[in-house]
Amino acid sequence: MSADWFYMKNGFFHRQKRVGPVCERELLAKIEHGEVKPETLLSSTSKTHGHWVAMREIKPAIRHWKQHHPDAA
Repeated sequence: MSADWFYMKNGFFHRQKRVGPVCERELLAKIEHGEVKPETLLSSTSKTHGHWVAMREIKPAIRHWKQHHPDAA
């Protein structure tokens, strides 16, 4: 997997800010540290065809989340 990813992050005054591009290795590290959560919107031109999708809808990402956060609901 070698795609550039973007994700939404809350900014000032509860506004969302697009962050990226980040490589998949960086994205997985952010998932491990809890910076990217299952409700975080992700986008990639090659994987999601430019659409914003919740991280929980991307099977490899949610699988990685569950491995590193087994006690999370």
